[in-house]
Amino acid sequence: MALTGRFVLLALLAGVVVLFAPAPGTLLVLAGVLVVLAVLDVGLAVSPRRVTVTRELPESVRLTEQVVSGLVLANPARRTLRARVRDGWQPSAGAVNPRHRVVIPGGQARRVRTTLVPVRRGDRLSPHVTIRSVGPLGLAARQVTVPLPGRLRVLPPFHARRHLPSKLRRLRELDGRAAVQIRGAGTEFDSLRDYVRGDDVRSIDWRATARRQAVVVRTWRPERDRRVVIVLDTSRTAAARIGDEPRLDTGMEAALLLAVLADRGGDRVDFLAVDRRVRARVGSADRGELLPSLVQAMAPLEAELIEADFSRLPAHVATVSAHRSLVVLLTSLDSGAAEEGLLPVLPALCAKHVVIVAAVRDPALDQTAAERGTVSEVYRAAAAERTRLERAAMTAQLRLLGVEVVDETPALLPPRLADAYIRLKAAGRL
Repeated sequence: MALTGRFVLLALLAGVVVLFAPAPGTLLVLAGVLVVLAVLDVGLAVSPRRVTVTRELPESVRLTEQVVSGLVLANPARRTLRARVRDGWQPSAGAVNPRHRVVIPGGQARRVRTTLVPVRRGDRLSPHVTIRSVGPLGLAARQVTVPLPGRLRVLPPFHARRHLPSKLRRLRELDGRAAVQIRGAGTEFDSLRDYVRGDDVRSIDWRATARRQAVVVRTWRPERDRRVVIVLDTSRTAAARIGDEPRLDTGMEAALLLAVLADRGGDRVDFLAVDRRVRARVGSADRGELLPSLVQAMAPLEAELIEADFSRLPAHVATVSAHRSLVVLLTSLDSGAAEEGLLPVLPALCAKHVVIVAAVRDPALDQTAAERGTVSEVYRAAAAERTRLERAAMTAQLRLLGVEVVDETPALLPPRLADAYIRLKAAGRL
């Protein structure tokens, strides 16, 4: 049994009466009346255990977008149900109005809606619904918590999508400049032309010949489309917050932009999320299906507070691509983790693949290094400068191994990584 504010108000009024009229037994009489009224009110309230509750919830929503979660409450009793309903969403689901007041006549049903604006990516849960059935006097209520699991998958927001049109235009311009190619042996169809003496008869296109009533042959060109393997580091370094979001989320934005761009460019894209083991994997999909598969795989990912095992990186890449590929590693350039784990495996990886290492640079480092007004600021500036020098040294070592390095702030990392991909493709290195 739960007591309402109206009962507390009546109890306060009874206390005032006792103060001004302290007759023997007055307190007992008033207390007894209140107890009787509360028990009577609870007895007349509809049992919340008899209420049938069903949930209406979409499967997913993008981070920062709004969605509505619905509850349908059916009252099978003859009496009217006066209830307060609370949908038990966890705080990160961003429930704007999780508490509702409903009045449901006997034999009828009502729908209540909770607006959700999630503030974190991943699976947001609501394990139960609490129903408090209030009696007709409004003094007391019967309460029960009904298990009603609900799950909303919050997908990455993909804010970097705004860069996609400009990058696609550059990719189309690149294809236009590469239209004139050496024709000859290859595996990719190029065009049709009239047969000339000396052409291989196996290249005759008999259907086109029948349509034109002239002998037509196919021409071929070397295959241009390649495989892009995107590896996202989900180890402890990915948990660091740079600006308003974790390093992991920034890596997801860059990976999504690059994956969609490469897919639109005709390349085959594979995605791996790894630390000591593979946390998520998305293989090459049919055109138009890659982005939904990626965001669904990325949504539940969280940074693991363990060290990455880069020694397994070549094996992970080999499982998805046995041929020369563009391997993009989204990780951290922290000197300790990169020197001990990443540098030893890169020579073997670069011998077979084109490798890009993309990392998020904290813009606060530049600001801290420039502030030297006080003694404490000078010490902080020295620490920031040392960190910048270590990153520069790590970048130089990577480039000596033949690795392309993209080290940018969170806002610039996705477009700069896309630019690096386009630049490599224009240079014919893919």
